[in-house]
Amino acid sequence: MDLHTCLLFAGASVALFLIPGPDMLFLFGRTMAYGRRAGVSAALGINLGSYVHLCAAVTGLSALILTSATAFAAVKYAGAAYLLVLSWQAFRSSSAFATSAGRPAASTAQHVWHGFLNDVLNPKVALFYLALLPQFINAGDPHSVRHLLLLGLIASAIGLVMSLGYVLLAERLTHAVLSRPAISRWLNRTLGALFFGLGLRLAVEKL
Repeated sequence: MDLHTCLLFAGASVALFLIPGPDMLFLFGRTMAYGRRAGVSAALGINLGSYVHLCAAVTGLSALILTSATAFAAVKYAGAAYLLVLSWQAFRSSSAFATSAGRPAASTAQHVWHGFLNDVLNPKVALFYLALLPQFINAGDPHSVRHLLLLGLIASAIGLVMSLGYVLLAERLTHAVLSRPAISRWLNRTLGALFFGLGLRLAVEKL
């Protein structure tokens, strides 16, 4: 696999990661509610989840899930339910933003685990690997598995860098409006509505 192919794949990955989705919203919500450290932990969890999807795609497990109506429905509805839970938590929270005092108690491991779940329970991540990776592999490539893994690692690395960028952006946003409770409540409800919409769409649409 040449450098040109890797760069094309990297560009396609960046473009796809820029599209708002559950992972991006989760990072914004986690950072605003618990601070930068929690956002970074959640980003690491999301990154770990991407390796699950990569391994599943390379070994064919994702293809099996997507061709099995029962297995795919289980993953899809579990992901939708998780997004709806996040939506409910956002709506019932009195403030979207972390403060120096009274910050909700949650361990780093919990933030990592929640980020991991958010990614693993999103079947569209599996579709990303299944749909995009084969486009950059030549038919009859004797080293196709190795090249698939290489592309997957590139995508995961790009995803981690962009996730950390979203965390920093969310932190700046938090500091900018922390002193304005009305804006805090409005953004909190907006996050809740977005999570609800994503969860509902995931539950009803055919992928």
